[in-house]
Amino acid sequence: MKKSIKDLSAQTIHAFATKLKGSLVLPSDENYDDTRQVYNAMIDKRPGVFAMCKSVDDVIASVNFGRDNNILVAIRGGGHNGAGLGLCNDGLVIDLSGLKFVEVDSATNRVKVGGGNIWNEVDAVIHEHGLAIPSGMISTTGVGGLTLGGGVGYLTRKYGLTIDNLLEADMVLADGSFVTVNATENIDLFWAIRGGGGNFGVVTSFTFQAHELKTVIGGPTLWPIEQVEEVMEWYNTFIHEASEDLNGFIATMVIPESPFPEHLHNKKFCGIVWCYVGDPDNFDAIFKPVLDLNPVFAHVGEMPFPALQSMFDGLLPPGLQWYWRADFFNDLGPEVRAQHLKYGSKIPTPLSQMHLYPLTGAASRVGAEFTPWAYRDAKYAGVYIGVDPDPKNADKITKWSKEYQEALHPYSAGGAYSNFMMEEGQDRIKASYKHNYNRLARIKNTYDPNNFFSVNQNIVPKF
Repeated sequence: MKKSIKDLSAQTIHAFATKLKGSLVLPSDENYDDTRQVYNAMIDKRPGVFAMCKSVDDVIASVNFGRDNNILVAIRGGGHNGAGLGLCNDGLVIDLSGLKFVEVDSATNRVKVGGGNIWNEVDAVIHEHGLAIPSGMISTTGVGGLTLGGGVGYLTRKYGLTIDNLLEADMVLADGSFVTVNATENIDLFWAIRGGGGNFGVVTSFTFQAHELKTVIGGPTLWPIEQVEEVMEWYNTFIHEASEDLNGFIATMVIPESPFPEHLHNKKFCGIVWCYVGDPDNFDAIFKPVLDLNPVFAHVGEMPFPALQSMFDGLLPPGLQWYWRADFFNDLGPEVRAQHLKYGSKIPTPLSQMHLYPLTGAASRVGAEFTPWAYRDAKYAGVYIGVDPDPKNADKITKWSKEYQEALHPYSAGGAYSNFMMEEGQDRIKASYKHNYNRLARIKNTYDPNNFFSVNQNIVPKF
């Protein structure tokens, strides 16, 4: 049974504070309510104390404090987790936002990043070197959470998942020890953190292999929602046969009032957001089949990669209500397309949407046991996202997301991308790691037998 911070004496808390270069934030502090805010405003957890870490030593001291006092501990990087797993009630939050740096080795294109960085901070530095790292779709996402869960984004077909580009990490383990993991050191841990989430320790730095990429050709194309079945049937063949230089995620969505033209506002569409990383001279020929489908809107052009990565940041700022559900898919057959028409036609709020991210290309050439990401043969990672600024609409967006996912789950591959999951129980976690779950559980037992790191998509230790 975990203790509450309230069970600890003031002297114990004070002694902890003296060990930190950073600071503690307690419920009695004026900045407590601001500190406990995360990206998803639907999350309303009240931690007992925040350790605002500024160094690896702070992280070690925080882990030791949590373990020695038998309190619940959560790890917060960017605070983007949909289920709010960067927070916990009454326990300790180890906040990594003070561990930020971006170091570029121009000779090897290796990039070392702090555990508290968010992706737009990384993009801003490495873009100046003409480099990019495969990440997600919104640049305000934290590096740590996205990477540890796998990392699906605009560059997946060309360069793989984020974990496929992770070379090394520094970690603080449950016993307070500090280790480096890579292909030759602590190999089992290196395997586990590439998709196994925050189950195995606190990652204080990541080292990635970056790729030479300065500009891309990208942007959205739109068709009326009534054409979603036709567009999905075409897309299901086209995207997987297209050059790996081309990526595009398909969506059901409502067009917001900005920055799109007025005649599109507040109408429902089937959209595809494109990213092309190849020779610009070849783009028109590769993209011609898209334009042959006669989209009602096409705004695709050359831009710096960080501009595409941050294109939707303004529409989806921190502080909105969010509810997520997700599944992997192997196909978009007629039954699947019919459900997308049904639920895409009744999107409940202007920011709610569905995305399908293609997983073929480089991501599919990695073995299904090479990392914990078990669905290397899946063609799509799907997510149903209920979003709205008004808390009064929380039930409405939750209901739509759940019903959309439940209608399509029978046609899914079984599991889901862990970064797109809420707290949905052990069966769902096991289904999402499939044949890799037992190996993860054994590694968890080796390094965290008491399940100290439990506020996550939890892997239960197994002997």
